[in-house]
Amino acid sequence: MDVVAAPFAAADAAAALLELLGRLEARGYQFVMPTPATHAWVREQAPAGPADALRDIFGWSRPFAPGLLDPELLDLLRRADVVWPGPDGLRLDIRVSTVDGRLYLHSAPTRDRDAVFLGPDSYRYVRFLCRELEASPGFETALDIGIGAGVGAVTLAAAQPSARVLGTDVNGRALALARVNIAHADVPVELLKCSSLPPEPAAFDLITANPPYVASEDGRTYRDGGGQRGAALALEWVRAGIARLAPGGRFLLYTGSAIVGGRDHIRESLTRLAGEHGLRLNYEEIDPDVFGGVLRQAAYRDVERIAAVGAVLTAA
Repeated sequence: MDVVAAPFAAADAAAALLELLGRLEARGYQFVMPTPATHAWVREQAPAGPADALRDIFGWSRPFAPGLLDPELLDLLRRADVVWPGPDGLRLDIRVSTVDGRLYLHSAPTRDRDAVFLGPDSYRYVRFLCRELEASPGFETALDIGIGAGVGAVTLAAAQPSARVLGTDVNGRALALARVNIAHADVPVELLKCSSLPPEPAAFDLITANPPYVASEDGRTYRDGGGQRGAALALEWVRAGIARLAPGGRFLLYTGSAIVGGRDHIRESLTRLAGEHGLRLNYEEIDPDVFGGVLRQAAYRDVERIAAVGAVLTAA
């Protein structure tokens, strides 16, 4: 197991990004991140103009002339090494989106394997966590597996500031951005670069995960869920996690399930796991149809839809 403690980025770059978030927040910046297809379509339309320049630059990832951005913001971007010249103006390697009232850094549109994704699944994941935390709020130790931009771990730490909250990811780039996002949110989260669960603590009251769940043809870390039509990674994390639940502990899983002939194979697999380990399972279909575009791929030739689902496995 590869376990490495934070930090993951140069201190000056991280400090510049943290200051950037603070300045954007002070300016009242907000942006809700849509699906990649919607983002790409809107981005190609005409910019909104100087009055909405921040959303054009940091949300829609449009190229921009240096004079369109305040000099202090441009200086922070250069210090963080996230701005570069293109044929049609300056471009950024990062975007900034609002989730549950907080600003988060994540990747600009890219096909890089280590891109840090934030989108509609992030909003559904946070709503799912908030609902479950409201129903059963108490925990002392929590782990968010595959932290990404950090929305899950921040939600946990904000809900229970006295708890020990850990976040793991195999992607160092994600951990670098999550570290800044967590600092901006001013919540206590420990970060670990980890290919599996961390070696300690031995048991968790709460484990949460929003794993990649698409059988990706290009192997991008943030979306490739492996075999079983993208379900393999989610089930691997659940198997590892339920073995580390404290008595009465819960595993909260938000993921996608490929529906074949009306059958939900994620639900069937989790039902078997729950029975084998004496766990209670609560399961729901949150959204009946997401990522419809991937159904054109060969791996999905017999899939009728991909559903976003939420599962709660509770130890005795």
